[in-house]
Amino acid sequence: MASYYDDFDNGAPRRPRRSVALYLADLLMGFVTVLTAAAMILTLLAPYVNPDRWWGFPVLGLAAPGVYLVTVVLALYWIVRWRWTFACVALVLVGAGLFKVTLFYKPEFKRYYGDPKPERGSFVLMTYNVRLFYDDEGESSAGRIARLIAAHKPDIVCLQEYQARLAEAAPEFRALSESYSRTSGGREHPDPFQCIWSKYPILGSGTLDANASIWADLLIGEDTLRVYCNHLHSTTIKSSDDAFITRHEYLSDTAREVKLRSIVQRFRASSVRRAVQVDSIARAIGEVGGPKIVCGDFNDTPMSYVYRTMADGLTDAFRACGRGYSHTFRGFYDALRIDYVLVSPQLEPLTYEVPDEALSDHLPVIVRLKMRRN
Repeated sequence: MASYYDDFDNGAPRRPRRSVALYLADLLMGFVTVLTAAAMILTLLAPYVNPDRWWGFPVLGLAAPGVYLVTVVLALYWIVRWRWTFACVALVLVGAGLFKVTLFYKPEFKRYYGDPKPERGSFVLMTYNVRLFYDDEGESSAGRIARLIAAHKPDIVCLQEYQARLAEAAPEFRALSESYSRTSGGREHPDPFQCIWSKYPILGSGTLDANASIWADLLIGEDTLRVYCNHLHSTTIKSSDDAFITRHEYLSDTAREVKLRSIVQRFRASSVRRAVQVDSIARAIGEVGGPKIVCGDFNDTPMSYVYRTMADGLTDAFRACGRGYSHTFRGFYDALRIDYVLVSPQLEPLTYEVPDEALSDHLPVIVRLKMRRN
């Protein structure tokens, strides 16, 4: 009986003693929690800080989904361990990050039975970085991409890294082009370039920021729709760099310090360059009223200064009607969404699709839209 009463002190049960293993585990997890909390806070700040001030923010944007998942796991750990100081800190950060989850993942709360019958008056837009029409084996993909476009029947097609030489050599592309009007911004461009194809009449076109963005005014019924096709500065991360990181080649490479330094320096320079571009382009887009679509390859994640600046006042089609986890870049663990369709309030996104086609290092994004009527 004495041992029973020893477990109480003034009527309150004593906390069981922790084993050495649990003590060390809590110590380690506490250290991890502090580091993760710092990373989570910086990740939430990343979209609001110009990379020119600190280039590390774009890196945190790349890691945002992973940092959030680790924070959730840590919150569960501390709840199970009944350590409420750490648990509350983790839960606050989980709650703050919850508002950003739909940038990467859209839960499906109802069963999906396939695309509904197209609404009357709706139209389809496709945006696709075609990588000069070269596939993974270095062969021309122009004919296959033309067949892909023909299969989905988009009314508007925005292509980045378009190479006219290979497109004109493919009979499928020549036949497809007869169904569309085309503009590359209103003047001659070096090859490759961007272009907008449209089944609607093109009233005018132009360029922004040295061809990083081209636009076209399209006549859809009685409405004039402005479409911006963007290809912001590349990350300059090559396929060999991607393999070096994702296949953990740096663990055995004796020149890893030199290679990692090169990757970091190029990533930093490209991040700053994109920030300069998006400041200029977004300012010009904001000065234009009426219905508009801003799409293309932004070469940056949804948790970035570039995305936040470009998407200001616009609706992300994936957040509006996407499903599950979306990625548009075939690389870096298939974890990156860097191609977007953003629309002004006059437009309503109806469906969002990313066909899994290995014809480029990017995937096409296909969105069905309609004009809102007051």
